[in-house]
Amino acid sequence: MAAKVLISAGEASGDLYAASLVEALRHNHPNIDFFGCTGPRLRSAGVRQIVDSASLAVVGLVEVVTHLPRIRREFHKLLAAARRERPDVAILTDSAGFHLRVARRLHAMGIPVIYLVAPQVWAWRQWRLPLMRRVLTRLLCIFPFEKAFFEKHGISAVYIGHPLARLVRPSASRAELRRRWGVPEDQFLVALLPGSREGEIERHRPYLEDAIRRIEAALPGKCVFVLALPPAAKIRERFSPSSIQVKEGQTWDILACADVALAASGTVTVEACLLGVPMVTFYRVNRLTWMLGKSLVRVPFFSMVNLIAERKVVPELIQDDMTGERLAVEVVALLNDTAGQAQMRRELAQVSASLASEHDPMEQAAAVVEELLSEEIVHA
Repeated sequence: MAAKVLISAGEASGDLYAASLVEALRHNHPNIDFFGCTGPRLRSAGVRQIVDSASLAVVGLVEVVTHLPRIRREFHKLLAAARRERPDVAILTDSAGFHLRVARRLHAMGIPVIYLVAPQVWAWRQWRLPLMRRVLTRLLCIFPFEKAFFEKHGISAVYIGHPLARLVRPSASRAELRRRWGVPEDQFLVALLPGSREGEIERHRPYLEDAIRRIEAALPGKCVFVLALPPAAKIRERFSPSSIQVKEGQTWDILACADVALAASGTVTVEACLLGVPMVTFYRVNRLTWMLGKSLVRVPFFSMVNLIAERKVVPELIQDDMTGERLAVEVVALLNDTAGQAQMRRELAQVSASLASEHDPMEQAAAVVEELLSEEIVHA
């Protein structure tokens, strides 16, 4: 009888990683039956959808409150499927607020839980560690420093390497992409990456629009702006400047030919780093969320690039520091500073090298899943 695996991803990056893991597992085990919480990539990989991950894409301590009834319904729908189908193993990807609650219920059902992409409890919410120790069978870490941290707290952790280090590839050369989009070599391409969730895109939009107007005034006729949105984004028509080209589902291509990126703090900053793109990072949340959350953060930086480097490699404009004026000043200064761009690229290359691993991260993750599947089948 074919093995059955529940797999769940709550956001765009988790959907990418989980889909890559499904493909790696299917290479050796084509008959595994996958079902769970899916985004477009997991659905394309043939995973049966129980819950649409788009219904869970909310960020912020306060912002999530109004979405709780819907999230609770999806939570119970996923657990009902787990009780009905009794998977041999569950793989939960990122989105700790949702998935650690799911993990607790699955553990109570006797279902082994593998967690892909360790929650960043080394940064905040360390009170989650006892729950993780109790309910997770394996924790798969993508940053080099995480394995020792989690093992110190009694959690069975495996460092697999960062999946993006092997996944991030543009579809064509910089010259071909710029030619395709009508961007002359004597113009700067500024990539706009406001986030993957509708709420964060909408929060960042007015500041990015203001920044664009200021950059155009400072560098008239010298910049082309390309907005990277997730596939089927519902917010694209809300961006007003006519000078913006809007591209959906082409983030890596946009970054590959950008001179500078305005990037929301998150996975996309790692993608920009791996492609060697100088960047200015930013983020805003609801003011109450900021007031409640800032005292809980235990790290010196917000950008993952700076955290990995353990120093300031890229500018961070967080909360009140994120204004159209500040964004524009940083971008214009970077575009006018050839030596500064070169220095940032060198430091980004060092961060990229630290994320590379000897083996394919998804093959490493697949080996962990296969080991647990074998144990479950033997004991069944």
